[in-house]
Amino acid sequence: MKLKSIVIFIVAGAFLVGGWLFLGKKDSAPPLAATTLQGEQLSLDGLKGKVVLVNFWATSCTTCMAEMPKLMEIHRKYTGKGFETLAVAMDYDPAEYVKTYVQKSGLPFKVILDSKGEIAKSFGGIRLTPTSILIDKQGRVVQTYLGEPDFAKFQALLEELLAA
Repeated sequence: MKLKSIVIFIVAGAFLVGGWLFLGKKDSAPPLAATTLQGEQLSLDGLKGKVVLVNFWATSCTTCMAEMPKLMEIHRKYTGKGFETLAVAMDYDPAEYVKTYVQKSGLPFKVILDSKGEIAKSFGGIRLTPTSILIDKQGRVVQTYLGEPDFAKFQALLEELLAA
């Protein structure tokens, strides 16, 4: 009876440790090297030490357009605290539409045209917008949002990551 209890305890412990290791593991963000609409060369490696939101969007996406003012507000609030926003326009979005929207709306963050779809592919083949990926200071994917996130929860997580 005592041996059986010990075996159960060891097996349960192994599952707990294995689950903790599996669930606690964060994948590294894929390498990203691109030129912004503003002509700036950037890479995710160059942004290590910052919390980064990579937002895949399109001008034809009504949810994307609805969330942009909120993303702008969050970017302005946290940019001086180590937060960076990268808006990646999808390959199916005409470049002129993107440029016009960026100018009219005054987007305060970096915008990238993913004209060949390579960035979306590197993040697992993203096709639906909006899709946002939150990356921690070490370059690990922390959270992926399909559709507009719950911005209160997003900001709470962002503040936690910035404080870490």
